[in-house]
Amino acid sequence: MDMSETSRPVADEVDLMLANARLRDELEPYRDESIDASTHRMNLRTENEYLASMLAWERAPALPIASWFTPVMELPSPESLDDAALSELLIGTIIRLHSQRVVLRCTDHLTDRELYKIIYRDILPCCEKKVEIPGKCLEWRCIDDNETWLRFYADAVERRRFQEEYDVDLPPSETPKYRRDLP
Repeated sequence: MDMSETSRPVADEVDLMLANARLRDELEPYRDESIDASTHRMNLRTENEYLASMLAWERAPALPIASWFTPVMELPSPESLDDAALSELLIGTIIRLHSQRVVLRCTDHLTDRELYKIIYRDILPCCEKKVEIPGKCLEWRCIDDNETWLRFYADAVERRRFQEEYDVDLPPSETPKYRRDLP
């Protein structure tokens, strides 16, 4: 038997343990009990990925989302655009946001102008941590109240649970008017 065949899994395990120790040392200033509680059932490779993502989060700067772009994303005010120009600009803006892993959810109840206003007034100026973790995104739900969620997006089970938990009458369920195929 070739010694390199049996020593490679051991070397991989040692590398994982060394990486784990380094990540835990670097996370020490940010440490709380949630790290140990979250990792006790993970294998070492998964734990290291988790710790690396936590470290990236802790070190990431909080910046206005508009500043995540080069050059900074600046949009004309919604009032300065006619409907056709606004709709065209909205599509490009959504694609640009997606390029920085900002994903919009729950938009189908909004007109193009209403969605553009949310991006212009709420999303672009909002300070968020820009974290470069593969497969992760910033999800922005474009609803601001339970009634909208219940009316347009909650499924039957979610509606029933909400009604049971809060003992309230539910708004009628509706299909949103402005179906979008967003990235």
